[in-house]
Amino acid sequence: MLDYETTLKLLELAKRGDDSAKSELISANMPLIKSIARRYRNKQVEYDDLLQLGSLGLVKAINNFDCSYNVKFSTYAVPMIAGEIKRFIRDDGTIKVSRAMKSLCSKIQAYINECCVTSTPPSIKNIAEHFGIDEQEVVFAMDSNKYPISIFEKYEDDNNQCVMDKLASNENSDDVINKILLKDYISSLPDRERKVIILRYFRDKTQSEIAQLLGVSQVQISRIESKVINQLKQALA
Repeated sequence: MLDYETTLKLLELAKRGDDSAKSELISANMPLIKSIARRYRNKQVEYDDLLQLGSLGLVKAINNFDCSYNVKFSTYAVPMIAGEIKRFIRDDGTIKVSRAMKSLCSKIQAYINECCVTSTPPSIKNIAEHFGIDEQEVVFAMDSNKYPISIFEKYEDDNNQCVMDKLASNENSDDVINKILLKDYISSLPDRERKVIILRYFRDKTQSEIAQLLGVSQVQISRIESKVINQLKQALA
């Protein structure tokens, strides 16, 4: 990775139309692009395409970066790179939200609005019982109507700040990147593997406790944990 001063000089040149400076920035940040792209290799998109999308996100970060943000360029670039890949998967990739799911989401929202008129908003359990579906399906349907927001979108009820304004300037940029990548990696795991990791490392549960909660053996939990940790090490290598 380039040092801070060199990065700023190249950014300034790239903004002025210097293609060689832009190419050098892309080359220097390719390990970062690869780390993020690997998170989406199970989305049925070619890895080379993911790298191209990530590079496009980096170019957008180069064009939009401002030193007044008081963050390292790599920290700023992470959500731009990931956002470009996610946007492709959402809009042009093979993963689509079905019409049935969109229809269910509309019905749920109408039901919520109806309840709010006469009483309090219904819980997930209330909604599931009303439509005769699982609570998990309710959450999935409601989430299907959400889209990523721009890191520059302002919030009128929060001193007109945007997400970028809230990035802590004194936080180590490597820590920020690692947190973003780790969160994204965990969210991409299959349901059972994700539960094991969350319970093990974020809820301080033992393997025996997790095995009892999930109704499997401790040996299975140990294998799942080892598998995920090894995959994470390989992905971040």
